[in-house]
Amino acid sequence: MNRKTLVLPALVGLLAPVLAACGGSDSGSSGGDAIVVGTTDAFSQNKNKPAPMDPAYAYDVGTWNILRQTVQTLMAYPKGDGAPQPDAAESCGFTDSGNERYACTLRKDLQFSDGSPVTADDVKFSMERALTIKDPEGVFALLSTIDTIETKGDREVIFHLKTADATFPFKLSTPVAGILNPKDYEKDKLREGFSIDASGPYTMKAEVKNDSIVKAVFTKNPHYKGMLKLKNDKVELKTFPDADSMGDALAKGDIDVMTRAMTPEQIDKLSAKTNGDIDLVEMPGLEVRYLGFNTEADTVKNTAVREAMAQIINRGQLVSEVYGSQAEPLYSMVAATVTGHNNAFLNKYGDPSVSKARNLMTKAGITTPVKLTMHYTTDHYGAATKKEFEVLQKQLNASGLFDVSIKGTPWDDYKKLEQSGKFDVYGMGWFPDFPDADNYLAPFLDKDNTLNSPYVSTEIRNQLLPRSRREADRLSASKDLGAIQNKIADDVPLLPLWQGKQYIAARDNITGSEWAINSSSTLQLWELGRGVSS
Repeated sequence: MNRKTLVLPALVGLLAPVLAACGGSDSGSSGGDAIVVGTTDAFSQNKNKPAPMDPAYAYDVGTWNILRQTVQTLMAYPKGDGAPQPDAAESCGFTDSGNERYACTLRKDLQFSDGSPVTADDVKFSMERALTIKDPEGVFALLSTIDTIETKGDREVIFHLKTADATFPFKLSTPVAGILNPKDYEKDKLREGFSIDASGPYTMKAEVKNDSIVKAVFTKNPHYKGMLKLKNDKVELKTFPDADSMGDALAKGDIDVMTRAMTPEQIDKLSAKTNGDIDLVEMPGLEVRYLGFNTEADTVKNTAVREAMAQIINRGQLVSEVYGSQAEPLYSMVAATVTGHNNAFLNKYGDPSVSKARNLMTKAGITTPVKLTMHYTTDHYGAATKKEFEVLQKQLNASGLFDVSIKGTPWDDYKKLEQSGKFDVYGMGWFPDFPDADNYLAPFLDKDNTLNSPYVSTEIRNQLLPRSRREADRLSASKDLGAIQNKIADDVPLLPLWQGKQYIAARDNITGSEWAINSSSTLQLWELGRGVSS
């Protein structure tokens, strides 16, 4: 039987654990054949990505979903969502009232996958390595509040922070904080290729063709000690060039599970079916999409141009025409279900209005139409991205104030071109590293931001962000977080568009699919099993 499972979260400061409407991963079997999971994420090695699987380099949701299966962190997310809990650690916590000293004690007899011991010095080595390499991809910035790392014996690690950082436990759950075996990783050099050696729940062997992974085989790590309970012994992650071929493979039984990214049409079709042997699971998502601006580019350097675009774009129409019920209009860079969110863009700009946009540009003395190119990636965020940009192009050009062309570029080149300032206006997506408002703001606005954006607000960097991180109760940080969002709406270095849901499709003999991806698009392959789903 086909069924659609809707999982709804309770949000009080952080995403709380969720309950599924049916099914249950505990009924799965750990034996049997490998569970085969499909994805359209691409994993390649080239001159722009020499070390795609190195935690000191990787900073995209697809690669992180491989690293989260293989690289163990001090903290990790429990089943579903919620605050991180100790994984490689036995215990962790702030030891001062100012959130500037954080101490962890490792589990006893912790081992790497080759059986060698994991020590506090290995933890120190791994994180200092990311900070030393300081790769331009920017993932090291997640650890930038670390001042020094102290070890005591083989099991105790103490982090002394430069400033208060209540979000630090979340950062310790991200792959950049993964514990690596120093025998396999150099201190000041990235590890090229697809090999991973760590202490996570699985080991991984990559099958590679033309410098790209065609299949990643995850095998249960017998030496793993941590909070996760594996419901299977082996999972194969198979890559597909597009969602249609992935869907065909699921229908034929060549794969058991289909993950990101399905097309809106596939989701609608699966939602409409009332029988069959494929189940669609829908769950809340924290993914957001936005436009970014090179604020030093001649076409959009004047704030009024960016404000006019914010005034014209009709998010409701965009979502309706492209994504339907699978997304919601978003009026802030912070996802609407995360504590601290406000509707800054709706509050400032109200409903879409060409006349208001014209007034903004006339007052600023801007000659219209403004000619510019909006860039999007052809192969990273799903097949609907091109249609999304066609709708945006139509909206802006219909105003008579803009003459917009659009151009698509493959992801491997796209990110480097964006970071080097080659794009005036560009589309991006964000899957949060952790479910806190800070992670929708700091990665784009703080020093060493992931976009390499020329936009700088000293108020945000020096006052609002540091002050918000002092608050362990994230509700108490809402005033400062709201001020940051209002500042973004005023200056428009970024323009939020929509927030999406998450989907998995699985054959009905697979259990645990409702837990296998969380709202941040993190794959939790250990939750999948074989059995009879309810």
